[in-house]
Amino acid sequence: MPTYTGISSEAFRHPLDRQAEQALRNLPGFDLTARKFVEFVYERPQLVYLMGNTIQVGPRQYSTIYQIFRECVRDLDIYPEPTLFVAQNPQANSYALGQENPYIVIDTGILDLLDESEIRAVLAHELGHIKCGHTILIQMAMWAMSTASALGEFTFGIGNFVSGALIYAFFEWRRKAELTADRAALLVVDDLNTVLSSMMKLAGGSGKYAHECSLPEFIKQSENYQALDQDGLNQVYKFLMYNGAQGMMLTHPFPVERVQYLKQWAVSSEYQQIRQGNYQRSPASGSVEVPVATPEAEAEKLRRQIAELQQQINKMKRSES
Repeated sequence: MPTYTGISSEAFRHPLDRQAEQALRNLPGFDLTARKFVEFVYERPQLVYLMGNTIQVGPRQYSTIYQIFRECVRDLDIYPEPTLFVAQNPQANSYALGQENPYIVIDTGILDLLDESEIRAVLAHELGHIKCGHTILIQMAMWAMSTASALGEFTFGIGNFVSGALIYAFFEWRRKAELTADRAALLVVDDLNTVLSSMMKLAGGSGKYAHECSLPEFIKQSENYQALDQDGLNQVYKFLMYNGAQGMMLTHPFPVERVQYLKQWAVSSEYQQIRQGNYQRSPASGSVEVPVATPEAEAEKLRRQIAELQQQINKMKRSES
């Protein structure tokens, strides 16, 4: 497998990812969201939860997966090494979060569905998110939207600035960020069919009937999907489906769309140059910067949050009485 020593995330970042993040950062309310995020959200509780409810992968826990993971970390030149957890979940899913202590969670459903080369593609994809600084923005998006939705006007001011436009921009960026992470997977695995096969299986694969799934047919399906755009009404339907027409906004592009984006990049001169060692090595500057508080500051802020939350609860009780 190729190793990209000193590679910058900007070397493989998808331009749509870059554009969507810039549009997000320019929206009114983004900077305030970032400040509120730092004030109210910490990584430590989630890490405590994962330590208590999943298996932390290491030399003597899922040793084969750990070896694959370490090779992916090396190949993308990520330091320090993130933490990897395996969660008991029959759904085939994985995600990366964390800034101060980045981590990846991969479900047992993926381990049971994919072969080792495909698992490598999934791990490299999630490490691509970490390499590009996506995780802090993903956490901000999850927090801002859930807080505004769950607490409404009692959001310490959140509900006043989390506009529909900001929420839309967060989702639009998250979908484009997946295209960059797919590129990271291709760089590490160095085999397009393996990455596309992992996409096919995650879209609708079955361990029992895997021998009846055809990658060429899935690629043909992706081409047929693209052909739907010849009808302008279908483009409208696609836009609506991505943005809540079926009850929820989608965080990922459809797998068949990701197939086309990655196929195009796989035959590009940009990809070939990177494989030959000709890539940008300077640190990436596109990811959002959010300062990390010290443990003492975290404790003090948490005490203040609890007090403020109690005040809000008391106000709500008085208004109901």
